[in-house]
Amino acid sequence: MKVVTLGQSDLRVPHICLGTMTFGEQVPQAEAHAILSRSLELGVNFFDTAEMYAVPARAETYGATETILGNWFAANPGKRQQVVLATKVAGPSRGMPWIRDGLGMTPQDIARSCEGSLRRLQTDVIDLYQIHWPERHVPAFGAIAYQPEKETSQTPIHDQLEALGKLVKAGKVRHIGLSNETPYGVHEFVRLAEQHGLPRVVSTQNAYCLVNRQYENALDETNHRLGVSLLAYSPLAFGLLTGKYDETGTGDGLDPALGRIARFASVRKQRWGRQPALDAARLYNQLARDHGLTPTQLALAFCAHKWQVASTIIGVTSLAQLEEDVKAFELPLSPELMKAIDAIRQVHRDPAA
Repeated sequence: MKVVTLGQSDLRVPHICLGTMTFGEQVPQAEAHAILSRSLELGVNFFDTAEMYAVPARAETYGATETILGNWFAANPGKRQQVVLATKVAGPSRGMPWIRDGLGMTPQDIARSCEGSLRRLQTDVIDLYQIHWPERHVPAFGAIAYQPEKETSQTPIHDQLEALGKLVKAGKVRHIGLSNETPYGVHEFVRLAEQHGLPRVVSTQNAYCLVNRQYENALDETNHRLGVSLLAYSPLAFGLLTGKYDETGTGDGLDPALGRIARFASVRKQRWGRQPALDAARLYNQLARDHGLTPTQLALAFCAHKWQVASTIIGVTSLAQLEEDVKAFELPLSPELMKAIDAIRQVHRDPAA
């Protein structure tokens, strides 16, 4: 298993990370525990979760995923020391008042969320604590344009960094990271950290896949020059790049039995449910078949071949999926196939951005 260093830290992780947001919604605890155990056996000892999980977010399942991981640690003494554990503090509410009231996220919000995560995870320290989405108003989760008139920011980045720094100083957090960030945000977090002697972010967790390579539009240069690593999430575009929706109609005509993008209306309304995203995914999926690969193999191997990606976050709902996904990262992709991928992008750009 290839191992990489995150940012300018001493945090060493495999190039595959196990995402857990389906645990507690699609995946019950017993099955989740089996996946966690097998993942560790395969060398994937990097687990990512968040306080708001399971997904789609509901008050009834808030914190469920962290609780499942915590119960696994409790049932498997000694395993916590073998795992690099990442979780996230939710940004401003975004219609989820069960997480916190108001616009969030004050230093007090960050501290309380961290304490809640530590309790549910049944651990004394979080290896990588990430801000799930910016406190600022930024185009994210399918929004395209920055709109200054919608700015509602109340907590300066410096204050957020100070709050995270206190958690690091207290030994509750080892390293910090960002998620769903912009070039400006990454630069400001790094600049202020260096100016004030505060913890430096080691990673950004952003969407990156064949139908969403928006990361390559400036954020890759920012991270490269500042020494910040990319944790790529949604490499299969919520299932679009598995090929399972290729024959099931369009848009809301997707078969709900096939996966969460079709089952959950809240997901379909985001970037992954757009018709152009489905259309482009079908082209990549056919390209995979034309080269003797499954769509899943192509999508995951693509991330493994890109210099921009430090570690790719995979989300699975079964042991079979876990085995298939891990093997895909070892597959070679020819220069000709990579050129064919770029040719599709040249026409269709990033429809799921």
